[in-house]
Amino acid sequence: MSHHPTRLHAMSVSMDDIVRLSKQRGFIFPSAEIYGGFRSTYDYGPLGVLMLRNVKEAWWRSNVQLRHDVVGLDAAILSSPKIWEASGHLKNFTDPLVDCRNCKERWRADHLEADPADGKIHCPNCGSTDLTEARAFNLMFKTYAGPVEDDANVAYLRPETAQGHFVNFLNVLQTSRKRPPFGIAQIGKSFRNEITPGNFVFRTREFEQMEMEFFVPPADAPSWHQYWIDTRRQWYVDLGIPEEMLRLRPHEADELSHYSAGTTDIEFDFPWGWGELEGIANRTDYDLKAHAEASGERLEYFDQSTGEHYVPYVIEPAAGATRAMMAFLIAAYQTDTVGGESRTVLRLHPRLAAYQAAVLPLSRKETLIPMANEVLDLLQPHMMVDYDETQSIGRRYRRQDEIGTPLCVTVDFDSLEDHAVTIRDRDTTEQKRVAIADVVTEVKARLGL
Repeated sequence: MSHHPTRLHAMSVSMDDIVRLSKQRGFIFPSAEIYGGFRSTYDYGPLGVLMLRNVKEAWWRSNVQLRHDVVGLDAAILSSPKIWEASGHLKNFTDPLVDCRNCKERWRADHLEADPADGKIHCPNCGSTDLTEARAFNLMFKTYAGPVEDDANVAYLRPETAQGHFVNFLNVLQTSRKRPPFGIAQIGKSFRNEITPGNFVFRTREFEQMEMEFFVPPADAPSWHQYWIDTRRQWYVDLGIPEEMLRLRPHEADELSHYSAGTTDIEFDFPWGWGELEGIANRTDYDLKAHAEASGERLEYFDQSTGEHYVPYVIEPAAGATRAMMAFLIAAYQTDTVGGESRTVLRLHPRLAAYQAAVLPLSRKETLIPMANEVLDLLQPHMMVDYDETQSIGRRYRRQDEIGTPLCVTVDFDSLEDHAVTIRDRDTTEQKRVAIADVVTEVKARLGL
């Protein structure tokens, strides 16, 4: 007999809950932990690497696979300094930095506020008011390409993936046979030497972006900007984030990036408050014109129907893969009661869950294991499947609930007679008997895959 869960609370998770779950269940580990860790770096464990991959694949599916007007790209991480000079990053990609002379900690000046009691700015670490004047600090990681460390061999780790789209604009235009409006999508690592990283994986120096540059006729830029704001917000809702946990925040004029004619952030209600998940910017024709001037190449589109040459405007939806994964974890985390017992459950969308199903033999007796392996072999070509034969079946259900597995497939002693299994639903805990011959069809239908 199944028991419908009684919800105790939802969407009241703390960061301690998420950090603890991430460590204990293998989503996210502190990097280099056996050496005391390395600040603001994290490793994605057996479950985390699956979920992060699923977040990226869900983004790619929506923005490339299901569209005819977007193509992909995977550009180099190391790049010529000429790119960053032309894009304005060498000059403009800076944060105002202050140092505390007392404790030697370093802070972003625009994140510090004067104490109302004395009107002075205090060091958040030691309370001292002995701070240096603010100075510009470039956020790009600088390195050297080649055996000699001199100015001729300077290179930078990219702080964003976007510039790879712009410098490959002509290559993509000529080889893909696309014409505006069309997009170039890319998922990849970026690096920013953040002064004050923090809030778990929200702000780190190494992170992964899901970014698109959508090239449009200049007159159409405002309507396409709004289209991508609405489309990208709906993506998060469709994958399980409640609408009340999302909001749109247009940038004020004084906070716009140097290339932007308008930017709107999609923000998520994190445990510490609202924070950016994704920015959708109207970059105008700034980037293509800047690289055209610096390189001497004509980065423009020729419209044969009008005989017009023009430089497209660019609408850029830029999301953080790791931020999105954390938001999905937070939104999915709930506690409820099942049969009078409390449980933690991640109500993740099936496309995002690390495992879509788990095969659980009722016991470790040798009579059940071959049939459990048979069911596992049937399901694995279609989805990620966990297999667990240790502890009681109740404890194994709780573990799968806690890591977000939507369906559990239990092989019991009746299976030897009726060649059927019991499929248990994570969210309702309802159970249904299904013939092994139909298990793949049933599971895929239940998951919507």
